[in-house]
Amino acid sequence: MEYIYSAMLLHAADKKIDEASVKKVLDAAGVKADDARIKALVSALDGVNIEEAMNKAAIAPAAGTQAPAAQAAPADDKKDDKKAEEKEEKKEEEAAAGLGALFG
Repeated sequence: MEYIYSAMLLHAADKKIDEASVKKVLDAAGVKADDARIKALVSALDGVNIEEAMNKAAIAPAAGTQAPAAQAAPADDKKDDKKAEEKEEKKEEEAAAGLGALFG
């Protein structure tokens, strides 16, 4: 959890979340930093809007349930539009789930 907390602290301080910064925070906290874990964290957070992910994780539906919008999708949508929508929705769910796993 210390690794996640260091990233959240850097984010809250409007600092760049990179390997060197995370390592400095962990060292300052007296945590023996594992370079592989730091690299994995930074890689996992690359391109992720942390604010948005935290908000989605806080209101994400329980596993195995669908959002009401997904349940109420009209059946007559074009296949291409539906595929694109499903792909985008799946990507958002994976991002939220991945980040949710990071935050416990």
